[in-house]
Amino acid sequence: MSKRDYYEVLSVERTVNEAELKKAFRRVAMKCHPDRCPDDPHAQEKFKEAKEAYEVLSDAQKRSMYDQHGHAAFENGFGRGSGAGFGDVGDIFGDIFGDIFGGGRQRARRGSDLRYMMDLDLEEAVFGIEKKIQIPTQVNCQHCNGSGSEDGKVSTCKTCAGHGRVRMQNGIFSIQQACPHCGGSGQAIEKPCKKCHGEGLLQEDRTLSVRIPAGVDTGDRIRLTGQGEAGPAGSPAGDLYVEVRVREHAIFQREGSDLFCEVPIRFSQAALGAELQVPTLDGEVPIAVPPETQTGHQFKLRGRGVKSVRGGRTGDLICRVVVETPVRLTREQRELFEQLEATFEGAEVGRHTPRSSNFIDGVKQFWSRVTS
Repeated sequence: MSKRDYYEVLSVERTVNEAELKKAFRRVAMKCHPDRCPDDPHAQEKFKEAKEAYEVLSDAQKRSMYDQHGHAAFENGFGRGSGAGFGDVGDIFGDIFGDIFGGGRQRARRGSDLRYMMDLDLEEAVFGIEKKIQIPTQVNCQHCNGSGSEDGKVSTCKTCAGHGRVRMQNGIFSIQQACPHCGGSGQAIEKPCKKCHGEGLLQEDRTLSVRIPAGVDTGDRIRLTGQGEAGPAGSPAGDLYVEVRVREHAIFQREGSDLFCEVPIRFSQAALGAELQVPTLDGEVPIAVPPETQTGHQFKLRGRGVKSVRGGRTGDLICRVVVETPVRLTREQRELFEQLEATFEGAEVGRHTPRSSNFIDGVKQFWSRVTS
């Protein structure tokens, strides 16, 4: 299913400013938050959609990418967020409304946040699991403690006088840019570290253990504080956001807290009735199929679905019956079917096939309207 336009989700114009955007998200979030709309089965999806839209549009860089490329700008499997903290609003373990209703807060300059896409089987998402992941990232150089200096000594950059930025004059225009000599740090290193060559950072693959809570679904994120990239000159590291993506299942389809599956039955079982064993995520359970059951009939097994990570009731398992036409019949089976078919000849119309009778009546009415 294609995603809706983020501006449409928040009901704002493409020229919306930051203050108006925040008000719009607050309004939508309060309207469709799952805790405020317990009777709306779609509230959770609407709220998740609004969070995603706000996270992108409230970040200048991401908003610019979205305006140019739409949703395709964020379809890569692994990316970096901005230093401002990718996905604060959507963190499933944090305060969802913290940045909106609690007022802004200043952060120390720190490393970039990272995002990791984790694919899970349905069972892993429903029951929770602990997984190890490997993250390529930058860490502080231990040889120089992140300073970039071999002897630990740094001095004020003479080009920018420690400001980190220089002013460039081009005719009547004057612009500021990062100092080309110190890279914007405002400091100069006389003896660069031999291991990191004065960068203060090294590339490293780290193995982390991530605990996935029970009930997560596609789009949920888990924040690992301080596990992102190291900050410049030993400043705090960014965060790592593990985003969940649940694989398609061979038997079940998930919609919110409910599970759906199709149960194939034989023609004779549908006509005469039968007791069947149907699968659930924690074992088989019996269901009684009544005589004369038609394709599409549904059986609801209460409490056999999923308990969302956000709490609330456990969903249901909906089993949909599909009557299967037998194939590769033996001669005896074919003769029996022929004998059975002969018994229907001359029977009252619709007596044994009510759906077929309704279909024929509908076709007659259709042709009557077309030819009249």
